[in-house]
Amino acid sequence: MPNRMKDNHFDCIVIGGGHAGVEAAFAAAKIGAKTALITISRDTIAKMSCNPAIGGLAKGQIVREVDALGGLMALAIDATGIQFRMLNRSKGPAVQSPRAQADKYKYKDFIRTQLEQTENLTIIEAIATEVIVEKNKPATRMAGKVRAVRCQNGAVYNAQVIVLTTGTFLRGLMHVGTEQFAGGRLDEPAACELSQSLEHIGLELKRLKTGTPPRLDAKTVDLHNLEIQYGDEKPVPFSFITEKINRPQIPCWITYTNQQIHQLIRDNLHRAPLYTGQITSIGPRYCPSIETKIVRFADKKRHQVFLEPEDEEQTTIYCNGISTSLPKDVQQQMLKLLPGTENARIVHYGYAIEYDYCPPIQLMPSLETKKISGLFLAGQINGTSGYEEAAGQGIIAGINAARKLQNKDPIVLGRDQAYIGVMIDDLLTKGIDEPYRMFTSRAEYRLSLRADNADRRLTQIGKSVGLVDQKRWTKFQKKLDGINKFKSYLTSTCSDGLSLWQQLRQPDSAVVKTLAQNPEIRNMNLAEDVLQAAIIDAKYEGYLAKQQRLVAGLQSLENKKLPLDLDYNTITHLRAEAKEKLSLFRPSTLGQASRISGITPADITVIQVHLKKHPT
Repeated sequence: MPNRMKDNHFDCIVIGGGHAGVEAAFAAAKIGAKTALITISRDTIAKMSCNPAIGGLAKGQIVREVDALGGLMALAIDATGIQFRMLNRSKGPAVQSPRAQADKYKYKDFIRTQLEQTENLTIIEAIATEVIVEKNKPATRMAGKVRAVRCQNGAVYNAQVIVLTTGTFLRGLMHVGTEQFAGGRLDEPAACELSQSLEHIGLELKRLKTGTPPRLDAKTVDLHNLEIQYGDEKPVPFSFITEKINRPQIPCWITYTNQQIHQLIRDNLHRAPLYTGQITSIGPRYCPSIETKIVRFADKKRHQVFLEPEDEEQTTIYCNGISTSLPKDVQQQMLKLLPGTENARIVHYGYAIEYDYCPPIQLMPSLETKKISGLFLAGQINGTSGYEEAAGQGIIAGINAARKLQNKDPIVLGRDQAYIGVMIDDLLTKGIDEPYRMFTSRAEYRLSLRADNADRRLTQIGKSVGLVDQKRWTKFQKKLDGINKFKSYLTSTCSDGLSLWQQLRQPDSAVVKTLAQNPEIRNMNLAEDVLQAAIIDAKYEGYLAKQQRLVAGLQSLENKKLPLDLDYNTITHLRAEAKEKLSLFRPSTLGQASRISGITPADITVIQVHLKKHPT
């Protein structure tokens, strides 16, 4: 049973019950930290405030990585998904990604139940208003260290580490046409005092914007003449420990905007907050509002809209593709012109929201802030968008918060180890001027960062930190044994002068089709994922060997740590631009420094020479 601690003293406090917060709280508690999750309401934990779906291109890889480390997201979508699809099936395994529609109500209920049953974890319903920090002496590198969290009701909760996962709540301001109202999301208050507290302790805040489309009463939508999008006949689970998806799947439907809708929007741009100056923050480039699409892609005659059920009972429909902050009357007219929604009743109008975030160059690779010891940030507070990006940061922040309590080195995933590693490194070295979204193109080592092998990349790490339980570890070991057994057979069995392994490496090899009929292989009783893992390894062997040599060549830069207080202005022969950039970003390693825009190989050489002359 959960440890229901009655006092106000905890090892770790997580503020915010979104997708970053639940992974952080679960990870910290499972590792052994007495953890409190402070959230406005336990009923909104893991609420899908935007798209009721998990995964997608590159995002699906992150979910698999969270699962391999021992997190919750993959298990939750496997238990509550209503449509599963493997994207990019016609392309190579490196860019294939799982995606699933969720029953958004059952999804959050599943997560909440898991947290309520987690030992060492207490859920506190409150509004956090202040992070209390004990200031350090002037000579110390960090300005202070966390001590407690104060809530709106006056309660103070003490902790040695704090993880902030505030989503869009920090000074959240919502827009529907000319209407403006404070809020973190629909029907929930903004966190204005907490923003002021973060500024007071020395963190820099900036503003971003995101948005969401209208939701419709499904009974009032006419789906009969629309294009149907079905799920896969054999759904592929997200979690490596889910044996099979057995529930029936529900289709989505596709419709399209038209010239009448485009003209309606153009005629009302003078009432659109994005174009009147009412909204000044930058929104996500890769998920633009419908009004932005009409302006930016003026030559397009139509735009695709997915009508996606939000729950198994199909009570509401999410209009994926028409995110908007247009006035309510314009949203109503737009839907009357959209095929299938002519008579639809709007349950919730679309809206835009502006919110505070902390530019992530204020973080170390562990996701701990550089200024305040024990303060970790994860999710949209770091400038990212998406449930999956939030979960990936959340589990790393939770792991490292717990490890700080244990006086252990943080877990830092490299760009060659995980999409999560790519994301965090991007945040720390490239800076943020728009909401960050993960794509396969961001990962230079994507051939090895596949969705199918996330367990082989990260389960060992999850086990080492105390997150992976015995059930998962046993299943993983069985999979590895099966892969090794199958590989041994392939390398030792020959035909036409070549081993089966060598033949699999050849483009368009016919051997793949015949393997399934091989009686010796059938007698091995190997699972499908085991067979596919070995086949993919064979196909990619040459490419992966080349990639590994590249990684090894760069490893010396990744291993060379840079002092966070290094005075770059004192380094002789370092260019002025390099001094400015390095002083701003404060990279943790030479590898990170090399990826900062404007830093040249010559700059890295100058720093290396300086460090040899002045070892720390």
